[in-house]
Amino acid sequence: MKRQNQSSVVEFILLGFSNYPELQEWLFGVFLVIYLMTLMGNAIIIVVISLEKSLHIPLYLFLLNLSMLEMCFSAVIMPKMLVVLSTEKTTITFVGCFAQMYFILLFGVTECFLLGAMAYDRYAAICHPLNYPVIMNKSFFIKLVILSLGSGMMVATLQTTWVFSFPFCGPNEINHISCETPAVLELACANIFLFEIYALTGTVLVVIVPFLLILLSYIRILFAILKMPSTSGRQKAFSTCASHLTSVTLFYGTATMTYIQPNSGYSPETKKVMSLAYSLLTPLLNPLIYSLRNSEMKRALIKLWRNKVNSYTL
Repeated sequence: MKRQNQSSVVEFILLGFSNYPELQEWLFGVFLVIYLMTLMGNAIIIVVISLEKSLHIPLYLFLLNLSMLEMCFSAVIMPKMLVVLSTEKTTITFVGCFAQMYFILLFGVTECFLLGAMAYDRYAAICHPLNYPVIMNKSFFIKLVILSLGSGMMVATLQTTWVFSFPFCGPNEINHISCETPAVLELACANIFLFEIYALTGTVLVVIVPFLLILLSYIRILFAILKMPSTSGRQKAFSTCASHLTSVTLFYGTATMTYIQPNSGYSPETKKVMSLAYSLLTPLLNPLIYSLRNSEMKRALIKLWRNKVNSYTL
């Protein structure tokens, strides 16, 4: 096979699920429905929180930012994957691949830190209710959001630039659903040992450490819940915590398995499924887990709907 250097690479080929041609149409339909539901669910949350002033508190403003991230994260991956599934256009330009990897890292890392900030917010609200307004004031909330976004930009800039500084060899076939770092690295014709050390360290700092902090926060929250005198209150709080931890574990767990070992022993198909877990399922489930099951969100949604209906009937 003729080898190519980086200067001659003008496009890559995304293989996606091309090994299963008989499933292409079925997968396209399923993924399209999930993508549209993801956009609709997160859009509803953004609109409701934006319009309802009673929800302009840290808890719901964090949810608004999370929904924006989920929409952006899905938009980076899903449209291109749907094109690959529905047409024979499976190519992505060199610049397009660079941009896709950059935004996957940007939104993914930002979400890691934002989920950590949300867990701390719940810890402060439940374990220190009297001091909560002082702890989670507007200034501190803004700093947490900016820190999350800044961390995402820093990691995305460093990692994407580093990956695309390597020379690549033909064939330029990315056996994945998107230009994620481990899949692109398989095409590199260079010693990536230093990058693998960086990737391991980065995964620990960006994924594992925040996840452990979230876990610790929820453990403290659960102890606080056990002290609640109301049985119904404990059951409701346990249900909420369990739902949140399910979503967090799904996102962090699959992301860790994907990024902690770029040249891991997982098969390409397994990697694709793991990628779908945090790029497809998590953005779909988060609106249901974090917001649409929330009674205040439901009341705000019903209120806005009634106001809209009344405005048409007048």
